[in-house]
Amino acid sequence: MCGIIGSVSKKFHFNQQHIDVIAHRGPDDSGYFFEDDVMLGHRRLSIVDLSANGHQPMFTKDGRYAMVFNGEIYNHEEIRARLLERGYQFVSTSDTETLLYGFAEWGTAVFQQLNGIFAVAIYDRQQKQLTVARDHFGIKPLYYYNQAGIFAFSSELKALTTIDGFDTTLNTQALFYYLQTLYAPGVLTPFRSVHKLLPGHFLQIDTTTGKLQQQQYYQLSFKEDTIEKTEEEWVDLLDAHLNRAVERQLMSDVPVGFFLSGGLDSSLLVAMAKKKLKEQAIPCFTIAAGTAMQEEGFADDEMYAKKVAAHLGVTLNILPANISITEAFDKMIWHLDEPQADPAPLNVLNICKGAREQGIKVLIGGTAGDDLFSGYRRHQALLLEPYYKYIPAFVRKGLGAVAKKLPAGNPLLRRLKKLGANAGATKAQRMAGYFMWMEESTVMSLFTPQHQQLLQHQPLPLQYWQQLLQQLPADTADLNKMLYLELNTFLPDHNLNYTDKMSMAVGVEARVPYLDTELVAFANSLPVKYKMQGKTTKYLLRKVAERYLPQDVIYRPKTGFGAPVRQWIRNDLQQRLQAFTTESVLVQQGVFNATAINQLIQNDKEGKTDAAYTIWSLLAIESWYRQFVK
Repeated sequence: MCGIIGSVSKKFHFNQQHIDVIAHRGPDDSGYFFEDDVMLGHRRLSIVDLSANGHQPMFTKDGRYAMVFNGEIYNHEEIRARLLERGYQFVSTSDTETLLYGFAEWGTAVFQQLNGIFAVAIYDRQQKQLTVARDHFGIKPLYYYNQAGIFAFSSELKALTTIDGFDTTLNTQALFYYLQTLYAPGVLTPFRSVHKLLPGHFLQIDTTTGKLQQQQYYQLSFKEDTIEKTEEEWVDLLDAHLNRAVERQLMSDVPVGFFLSGGLDSSLLVAMAKKKLKEQAIPCFTIAAGTAMQEEGFADDEMYAKKVAAHLGVTLNILPANISITEAFDKMIWHLDEPQADPAPLNVLNICKGAREQGIKVLIGGTAGDDLFSGYRRHQALLLEPYYKYIPAFVRKGLGAVAKKLPAGNPLLRRLKKLGANAGATKAQRMAGYFMWMEESTVMSLFTPQHQQLLQHQPLPLQYWQQLLQQLPADTADLNKMLYLELNTFLPDHNLNYTDKMSMAVGVEARVPYLDTELVAFANSLPVKYKMQGKTTKYLLRKVAERYLPQDVIYRPKTGFGAPVRQWIRNDLQQRLQAFTTESVLVQQGVFNATAINQLIQNDKEGKTDAAYTIWSLLAIESWYRQFVK
């Protein structure tokens, strides 16, 4: 729901023209407020209370607070009930108004009470203080710029680039992350002058002095529940939490649809919605993958999606995966704001476009099921950890050297290569290594000596991931450590970022019930044996699903939400790739090393290494640079 933008400055402020840069996020309405060098702007996607009473910026009755808000507060009726008891009066049924008066009553303490998705800015006209906050898990994006007497924020980075005198200095550290991990975690963006507000944080700026303070209001924790329960009792509890989450997120005054891949996570949500809505129509959407995807190592989603739809009696819309990557590539990067190296955003865009054409403004999906309950192969890789201590260090080191030399010609060899590459490393290094797509030394070689020198003074991905692990108590279970990494990196900075950007590109709001705050707290308290047993990932979630879905859907092979990257690199993107080392602006400017890039491309062609995603990342960075800098 919506896009927000704002600035605090004596020499610059956004106007309607700047607001319209993010008009795709909110095609239904637009609003603007300016006072005391403070500007708040809004583009509205009307979801709850479609009337003019939901217009933003929204003001309290006494005029003290002005607010712009992007998101949904699923427990707003509970919060509103408490506010009504305190004498507050409301003119709308909007969750925006509930949040506004919640802030008026409790200040920043209200953020801890919210169960929802949000990026919000609230200006206290009496205290001359602006508060900007982001939801617990980073579902909604929020970027900010604080340079040369200008503080500005926006739902999308592209709006910030319209600031007069915007500092376009590249963040070489971030570029390294895009190449090694496919995304930049934490506060990093491709611009040194722009940061992401971290999930579960808010910042406040004194609009008179410009002093800025940032504070964390939410912290992930993994404290296992020690109260003895039977497996059936655990299943009942998870079933109840999931049903409540789905029920909350059906809150809408416009039609709601579902992503339905045919995988466990999305299928279970549709089943629970069907239980709640009974005979109401539940439109579902999926992508027809085709043979190219199977050659890349992905299972056939379409067959399972059809099976689930028939089992539940819901309508399934199958959208063709006829993507012209040569035409779609630059558009995808423009919407992403960042050079993320993943084709999955194109699937999200196509599904949301198809849904919007049918009048669907809200889509609910299964994002985060894997990150909460252990659904990735790297989680299964932890099964090897107990055995490493029995293997001498020199033997493990030798195994790692052998693994690195394995060819990367098919999916199985690629996985073996990645699994064995870090055999000689420490446990923390191995955990971090599962998130890396290319060796650090290879990525470093892609930069010129000048930029390599700059990078030596910056924390690189392996170090950053290990620093995150150090935030946890030493006795935290290994699986929970991995899930902590997922929830702090891959989920907010990759999956959630592209899901938001590509859905909002066509005016569709994507919702994620697995990130219901109560459900996350419950999942993080689960004994790890209920997350993974043997090789069975998402153990307890599958047990819940047995009450709703066919067995072959619940225990189907794991697949990703991707596209035939390697085929695109070899075929469709060849012309773009061939021109890269001779025409790349970043090569010409001395950021990237053309010789090393050519060698990487050649090694990939010969199957010596699997560099498809790193090559894709190079093309993404170049596309991003040409659109946002040059």
